[in-house]
Amino acid sequence: MILMKNIIREGHKTLETVAKDVKLPLSSADKKLLVDLLTYVKNSQDNQMVEKYGLRPAVGIAAPQVNVSKRMFACHVQDFDGTLYSYALVNPVMTKKSLELIYLPGGEGCLSVDRETEGITPRYKSVTFEALHYDQASDQLIPVKLELEGYIGIVFQHEFDHINGIMFTTKLFDTIPNAKPAFEFIDEDEEDTL
Repeated sequence: MILMKNIIREGHKTLETVAKDVKLPLSSADKKLLVDLLTYVKNSQDNQMVEKYGLRPAVGIAAPQVNVSKRMFACHVQDFDGTLYSYALVNPVMTKKSLELIYLPGGEGCLSVDRETEGITPRYKSVTFEALHYDQASDQLIPVKLELEGYIGIVFQHEFDHINGIMFTTKLFDTIPNAKPAFEFIDEDEEDTL
């Protein structure tokens, strides 16, 4: 089980290194790591587990964050319409990206960053990833093509950056010309007038 003590922090060389492709077929160690990554994210969204193990909440985590320089990451995140995106991805490739840029209002966070950050990170409004998803129940790698946009796209791009040795803290800006927020916050006073 991955705990906060297993997660390396910014400044560590592994977080600044482009990760290596995962060799196929998957080794038992790689399968275990994929399950552990996805389990961490799920556990970090369970209040009892957070309290019991001192976990920081997350929607994704990449293998380099636990000091394994391999092209694997896991996301478990729900979109605003209730759609769940729960994947343990192997050797993902970004095959398409929009020209339009967006950002997460208030900025992004990261399990490997313990400090407050200021600024916003540019992300593509829509992206397409092709990868292999490890399905623990069937013990199979399933080819997936994920067409993502908005907040969900940001989550996957953040984790994709990790396997490319890029921390969001290296691309923080006060403003991003022509970029739009991934979503708008509605002022509660204004909500009644809608």
